[in-house]
Formats: sequence, structure tokens, C-alpha cells
Amino acid sequence: MEEDTKPILVPVGGDESNYGIMNIQFNPEDYKCKRPFHVEPTNIVSENDDMQRVTDEASAMNKRIHYYSRLTSPADRALIAPDHVLPAPDEIYVYSPLGTAFKVDSCTDGYGKNSSLVTIFMIWNTMMGTSILSIPWGIKQAGFTSGIILILLMGILTLYCCYRVVKSRQMIPLTDTSNWEFPDVCKHYFGSFGQWSSLLFSMVSLVGAMVVYWVLMSNFLFNTGKFIYNYAHDINVTDIVPGTNGSNKVICPSAASDHPPQNRSVMFSSGNRTGFELFEEWWDKSQTVPFYLIAVLLPLLNLKSPSFFAKFNVLGTVSVVYLVFLVTVKAVHLGIHLEFNWFTENEFFVPEFRILFPQLTGVLTLAFFIHNCVITLLQNNRNQENNVRDLSIAYFLVGLTYLYVGVIIFASFPSPPLSKECIEQNFLDNFPSDDIMSFVARIFLLFQMMTVYPLLGYLARVQLLRQFFGNPYPSLFHVLILNLAIVGAGVAMARFYPNIGGIIRYSGATCGLAFVFVYPSLIYMISLHRAGQLTWPALIIHIFIILLGLANLIAQFLL
Repeated sequence: MEEDTKPILVPVGGDESNYGIMNIQFNPEDYKCKRPFHVEPTNIVSENDDMQRVTDEASAMNKRIHYYSRLTSPADRALIAPDHVLPAPDEIYVYSPLGTAFKVDSCTDGYGKNSSLVTIFMIWNTMMGTSILSIPWGIKQAGFTSGIILILLMGILTLYCCYRVVKSRQMIPLTDTSNWEFPDVCKHYFGSFGQWSSLLFSMVSLVGAMVVYWVLMSNFLFNTGKFIYNYAHDINVTDIVPGTNGSNKVICPSAASDHPPQNRSVMFSSGNRTGFELFEEWWDKSQTVPFYLIAVLLPLLNLKSPSFFAKFNVLGTVSVVYLVFLVTVKAVHLGIHLEFNWFTENEFFVPEFRILFPQLTGVLTLAFFIHNCVITLLQNNRNQENNVRDLSIAYFLVGLTYLYVGVIIFASFPSPPLSKECIEQNFLDNFPSDDIMSFVARIFLLFQMMTVYPLLGYLARVQLLRQFFGNPYPSLFHVLILNLAIVGAGVAMARFYPNIGGIIRYSGATCGLAFVFVYPSLIYMISLHRAGQLTWPALIIHIFIILLGLANLIAQFLL
């Protein structure tokens, strides 16, 4: 009976999470035809500086609709207000999931006004994340040829499962599912188990991403600080790790794994040695730098609304474009170094097929993961009939980006003199801290991650605290405890297990088991069965997909 009391309108100052909480790139036009809303003038954001107000009539109508909406369940449309009683278009406001109110100027058939090109770009931008840094390492683990094949196959498989997510709402008869997200579909089919399990796996993906971000931010902050200190003090430092010579130096940190290289260096020219040693003592990649981030990020996590940081989402695009540029320039200078050994390994090259290939599939599961928010992103599309086409194009572009970065880094890695086994889980670690292009890339990524991290924390807070307290911000104490737990996990990983490839594949295989493989396939089979249309080929294919997801998860812990 919980659904019976769910209003179609959200009261002022109410829950911030009801509208597409996974879509941090909120488009205020999406809900104009669905959610008339009255807000106080001080909460309104408009394109100009004039104070925007709503009329008393619009406010009264809002309260009336709010009252009637509680009399029936959302599935019963008998008491949903018809269009002719809604406020005029210039009196309609939408409450953003990021905590502000936006005035809406127009609406197109109840959907957003994004073109297909913008929709494709949004999906590409949302899907491209930290996984791109581990793709070359994953190809090395799987083998060059099998790595390329796996990227193509995983892209096709995850696209199909994402297609099943998009179509899942349409397969529920006699129910208005226009405002449902995929967790709502899971709850419809699996009850409270579907609701809580989807919450669990969604939290795994969010917390896993935040842990990876913390490890990477510690890495980038350390290398950035080291570059600035050495440059400011005119210190010429060479890391004690094997590497190539010349202006385009490539290093092999894993070769010095017995003696962690992050702070092992030799000073060759000017500077105070005592001061340099003191700097290295207080600027350590695992011992100190992860703790310094707490002072900056913990206060940001406790903000009620992270709407300010959503403005920096474009940095993600800039970072990826710059990484592609960096990879291209490095490949031009380093050249191509490939030798095909199909099953045997030698000193400098790896076989084309390796038993460690599940490590790449684990990374790719997270790299192609968008299934828990794809419905929200596609709701912004002006032409809903193009959703499947636009989703397919976006996946193609994402796969192409991963292939380009992974193949180029692997192929241009200088072997000999270095072995392909030297390719790091974060390929930027293969370039020394004094490399200018890598320094710029780390600066971009560091600033981008520091702006996205509070948004991820907000999403985790909304999903978890709303389930337990009915409020995404019950008190500063509750929020602080949750954020301390998340930050503590990040610090612990950066301190004791700075293995981003491992974290990415574990979290990817875990959340992917539910959202990518199991739920879309099960829901499709159940809906076909209820409609009397389930066939043996469909049953076998989708059971096989579920088994693939289960095998992918198990393999991460065996290799």
C-alpha cells in the first residue's frame, strides 16, 4: 500500500531524489508536462536577474492537485489533473534533483528537447570514466588479439542488455510506467527483494567508483605536487625505476615493486638535500597524500546540494579528449612495437591469448555500465522513436574510444627495451612525474574528479539515507557518519591496496551481475512468460547471459 500514498507532486523543500537522481546533467524541461510545481520566489532560478513569481491561482491549483493525488494510486489515472486545469506554461516550475527550482519555458510532447546528437553525446560523456585508464592494462592481461575481441563482444553484449533495460517499462501492461526508473521495474517484478537488491548493487557501483576516484586523486595529487616542488626548487630528480632514455621517457614502476618507487628518487643537481628529504617524507603517495584529501573533500561531501559542482561536468569531456590527444602524440614519438606470439610468452611480449582475460571483462563491465540511469538519459531525447538508434551509436563511440586508447598505448609501448608486462593499471603511471603532457593530464583529471566526487557522494547519500530515513539529509550527524565511512574506505584502499584495476573489475563485475546480466534477462523472460510468448531459444539465450555474468564475477576472485 506504500504506492497509494505517493503524490504526483513533491512539496516545497521535500525529497530531492524523486526525479532521476542518476542524471546529474538535469534538464529542467523534462518534467514540465508531468509535475506542475509552486515554489517560493527565493528558491527560483531563472535566466535573468528579475524575481520570478507564480500567481495565487497557480499556487491554489498546485495544492488542489497535490490533495487529489493522494486519493488514488499512481496507476489509477482517474484523478490525475487534465491539461486544461494546469497552470499556464509561464507559471510552471520544476524542482531539480540537485536542490533548486527552474522555470520552464516550453515543452515538446512531454519529453525533453535534446536532439539525437546531444543525447548521444550525453550517454558517451556519462559512460566514459576512470575505466579508460585501465583499458591498456586489461588488453595486456588478456592478450592483444583477445583483448580487441573482448572489447567488441562486451560492447555488443552490454548494449543488448541496456536495450532490454530501456524496453523493460514497455512490457508492463495496464500500468503507467512513464515516470519509472529501472529500480522501479525491479520492484514491480521482484517486490521488496528487487528494491533492496537494486539499492545494494547501485551502492556497490557508487562506492566502488568513489574508492577508485580517491586512489586516483591521491596518485594525481602526489605526482602534481612532486612536479611543482621539483620545478620550483630547480631540482633534477630521476626515479629509481627502469625506463627508456630520451625526451619521451617511459618507465616501468612494477619492475621496482619490491621497493615501492613512489618516493624513491635520486637528486642530481641544485637544491637543499635536507629540505628535499623532508618533502619526500611528508609528501608520500600512500602514507600522507590520501589523508590530505580529507581536508578538501569531506566538507564538500556534507553540503546539502552539490548543484555547483554539476556545472563542471564538461571537464570530463575535456579530460577524455585530452587523453586521446596525449595517446596520439606519444604513439607518434614512440612508434609501434608489436610482435605476435599466439600462445607463448617471451621477455618483451605477451601472448595474443591469455588465461587472465576475465580481468579485462571485469573492467569492461564497469566501462560499459550505464544501465541504472539510461532510462533517465533517454527521457531527455526529443524523438523517443530514435532511442535505440541513439543508444547504439553512443555505445559504438564509447567502444571506439576504448579501442583507440587501449590499442594505441599497448602497440606503442616501447618493447624492447621494456616488457609489455610493464603497462600499469593506470597507464599515466608509465610516464614520469616530470613529463609535461602527463602533468597536464593529471591536473585535468584531478580537478574533474574533485568536482565529480561530491556528486557521487550525493547520489550515494540520497539512495541510502532516503531508504532508511525517508530523507536524503536527516541530520548533519547521519550524513557525516556515512561520508566518513566512504572516505575511510577510499583512504584505506589508497593506503594499503592502490590497485585501481582490481577495484574497477571487482565493483564492475559485482554491480554488473545485477544491472547488466541478471535483472534485464530475468525481467524479459518473466514478461514473455506472462504474455505466453516465451520460446526455448529466448530462454536458453538469456539464461546463458546470466551464467556469463555469474562466471565473470567468480573469475575476478580466482585470478
